[in-house]
Amino acid sequence: MGATAHGRTLRLELDDSGLREWQAVVLAADPETGIVLDRSAFYPGGGGQPPDHGVLLWGGVQTRIVDARRLDDLWLVPMDGDPVPPPGTIVTGALEDDRRTALMRTHSGLHLLSGVVFRDFGALVTGSNMDPLSGRLDFNLDDVPAGFKEAVEAACNNEVSADRAISAYELPREQALAIPDVIRTASNLLPPTIEIVRIVDIAGLDVQADGGTHVASTRSIGTMRVTKVESKGKGFRRIRITIDA
Repeated sequence: MGATAHGRTLRLELDDSGLREWQAVVLAADPETGIVLDRSAFYPGGGGQPPDHGVLLWGGVQTRIVDARRLDDLWLVPMDGDPVPPPGTIVTGALEDDRRTALMRTHSGLHLLSGVVFRDFGALVTGSNMDPLSGRLDFNLDDVPAGFKEAVEAACNNEVSADRAISAYELPREQALAIPDVIRTASNLLPPTIEIVRIVDIAGLDVQADGGTHVASTRSIGTMRVTKVESKGKGFRRIRITIDA
């Protein structure tokens, strides 16, 4: 099974991150567990990227989707009290565009930051988190030189201006792990059961195993601001960024 499927659900967002509306069939539904679709563009969360929000429309009814659960199937979690479409129902799914687009820009921005810090300082990522248009990465970095914050911000925005293409593709595990530095975390977090690895490639800057959604080029990220560089213990630095709206 490729990275673009989870259980019975074909994950449309990993093939087309620009998709915002689609039709699907309800395969399972439970007011407590959620809803399983045969096709979905809801990113369920993972790799630091939060899940999408949106709605399912069916028979003149709206069901708001506020979370997801990765079990044997991919369960979309409805808002408390919203009606749940029964199995067999044809629904229209629609994402909250502003949230998804902001998270795509942020996720791509964090990959760009990772690529810059690895290239210029040789540091690997030890932790991450993001919200729409803000995020942070932790690095195994002992010391930072004077002007580090300003230098990283300038280097990131140079790469934004370079308008480097960002692409995603799948490779067999052995072939993916043969790419130099494809795991940019200090610990290899790729589960041993994963046979097909999704790669996100910022042309000429950064190649990483990743399962999230991204913009098509670095220019689409927008202006990046390094808001703070913190010490998180000996040999560890946290870099916080925001992205201009």
